[in-house]
Amino acid sequence: MNRIASVFAQPNHKALIAYVTVGYPNLKATLELVPLLARTGCDMVELGIPFSDPLADGTTIQEAGHSALQGGVTPLSCLEVAQQLRSQVDVPLVFMSYYNPVLRFGLESFCRASTDAGVDGLIVPDLPPEEGTELEAAARQHKLDLIYLLAPTSTEERIQLVAQRSRGFIYLVSLRGITGPRETLPPGLDTFVARVRAKALQPLCVGFGISNAAQTAQVAQWTDGIIVGSRLIQLIGQDVPPYRLVEGFIKGLRKALDEVEKKRAE
Repeated sequence: MNRIASVFAQPNHKALIAYVTVGYPNLKATLELVPLLARTGCDMVELGIPFSDPLADGTTIQEAGHSALQGGVTPLSCLEVAQQLRSQVDVPLVFMSYYNPVLRFGLESFCRASTDAGVDGLIVPDLPPEEGTELEAAARQHKLDLIYLLAPTSTEERIQLVAQRSRGFIYLVSLRGITGPRETLPPGLDTFVARVRAKALQPLCVGFGISNAAQTAQVAQWTDGIIVGSRLIQLIGQDVPPYRLVEGFIKGLRKALDEVEKKRAE
């Protein structure tokens, strides 16, 4: 059983997945923050590879990526960071990258380098499964989970295809639009999750727009985990070592998830 599967194999447990942009605000901070996230309740960490045209991302992550690029962060430096982190944490590490940097690196070369660095999976938000055959093959060869995304606008045919092809888990985008914290959850999210649950055997995790413990608890009633990115990036931008704002935020989300499972068991 690989590291990602082990997260979802835990009984009575909801996964907490955190997204960080590698190199924001600098590489040293990334190397400090990821172990902190693992210690304070995150089950998995997405390492965002900064890209110049992040179509799925809102202002917060766009600005973080721009800052990292200005600081000289490249896919190669992201691989080096992942390798250093693997020696410090046991949680799964997943690269989140747009397709262009992976293609330019070389699909097979990137997958091989990712595995060598201790990375467990890939999320490529602009890669539809209809065009993912080559990367799937390279990922499978190097024992990486290629995780596909679904949105509320996904057709039944697309849901069926992703259910057949996604490995590790399925990333459910909670809303129609880009990343960014929201004050309220979109209506119909539970119905969307149920549509996917009817066709998929993989764990389902929801991201985009989750920004507080109350939203986390609500989403956890329907899913196997939640993904938090933009709000965490905002706090990272405001915080300084020893990152008390980040620590308190993650502990609050972990508590909310655990309480959902506790109530379910009662």
